Amino acid sequence: MMRRRTTLLTGCTALVLALGATACGGGPVSAGGGDKALSGKTVTVAGVWSGTEQKNFQKVLDAFTEKTGAKTQFTSTGDNVSTVVGSKIEGGNAPDVVMVPQVGVLKQFAGKGWLKPLSKKTEQSVDAGYAPVWKKYGSVDGTLYGLYFKAAHKSTVWYSPDALTQAGVKPPKSYDEMLKAGQTVSDSGLAAFSVAGQDGWTLTDWFENVYLSQAGPEKYDALAAHKLKWTDASVVEALTTLGKLFKDKQLIAGGQKGALNTDFPGSVEKVFGPEPEAGMVYEGDFVAGVAKDQFGKTVGKDANFFPFPAVAGGEAPVVSGGDAAVVLKDGKNQKAAQALLEYLATPEAAAVWAEAGGFLSPNKELDLAKYGDDVTRATAKSLVKAGDTVRFDMSDQAPAAFGGTKGTGEWKLLQDFLRDPSDPKGTAAKLEAAAAKAYQD
Repeated sequence: MMRRRTTLLTGCTALVLALGATACGGGPVSAGGGDKALSGKTVTVAGVWSGTEQKNFQKVLDAFTEKTGAKTQFTSTGDNVSTVVGSKIEGGNAPDVVMVPQVGVLKQFAGKGWLKPLSKKTEQSVDAGYAPVWKKYGSVDGTLYGLYFKAAHKSTVWYSPDALTQAGVKPPKSYDEMLKAGQTVSDSGLAAFSVAGQDGWTLTDWFENVYLSQAGPEKYDALAAHKLKWTDASVVEALTTLGKLFKDKQLIAGGQKGALNTDFPGSVEKVFGPEPEAGMVYEGDFVAGVAKDQFGKTVGKDANFFPFPAVAGGEAPVVSGGDAAVVLKDGKNQKAAQALLEYLATPEAAAVWAEAGGFLSPNKELDLAKYGDDVTRATAKSLVKAGDTVRFDMSDQAPAAFGGTKGTGEWKLLQDFLRDPSDPKGTAAKLEAAAAKAYQD
């Protein structure tokens, strides 16, 4: 499975990379017993994280060791978590805990009988600290298998304050206002938007935000489960709305051709790089890390965001992604593994990474003051405040053949639509044909 949003660049999720920041944020944690009851045990953990993300997660694992005495050993799997974990299970070397990056993978693992239900203590923490939607995404057939420890906020439009100020526009409140503001930015000499059309996943994110706002959460859920066909009028309507932007060569840096030759890092460079070509770029909270690390921008001053605006009178969307911790049945240290999950469910654990930077938690009990800067704090507040209206990235819920594979399925068809947005109805029909094949229904 693809881990595309947060490992495209090492540490590109980082809103602020305060590598010197440590601390465990809080008093004693009783996960597994605060009396070093797990001394001598080692919990093996596998996940996609590498680079900065891995270093910061290690700080969380070290805090767990300090509380319980259990040692930890982390292995980075790379993008294809399911294949790596499957081969480890077959080889009799299953990790105790896996950080799963997609709902679809969690369901796959549960369907294969690989997972242990989480402890009652963890479930109680989830019930107390998380909006019910996060429990839903971590559950299969009513059993909680996954704890969402780290989240991404994918309803953020990043902009150059200088570009908007020079054009005399303010962050918009609606999609139509955004296009109008974009026209004003274009008239001032910069293209309005940088679009990463070379990476099909960015186009799925564009569609999901428009669709969630315009069609509403119930239809979003139905489409994500393929209980609603992609030929539905609501899909055609969302494609038509998106097409207004895609077909306007003045609004997009380089026009459609330029967008199709721009990858995600390149799209950020076109706004925040040394030779700006556009005033705004849509993508998740991880844009800020690229602007800061690659181009030296000060987040909040040289780079800022506004929430993805409401479409056609709907609610402003909050689309998210996240990494869920699961316990494998074949792991050798069940007690210590469950204790780690109990710890990860606490605001104290979330505070460790929040203070280090590049992290959002869905846990509403985490004190927002633990985040290292105002922009991250605002993003986290928006995610928590959205409560049950948060919806998990739709393509991450789909079979990989439809929602997660380069050159095929939704990725390719939305690239084709960007190239020629004149036939939303025809695109919807092609999407339905691809979805029906991938979902095998």
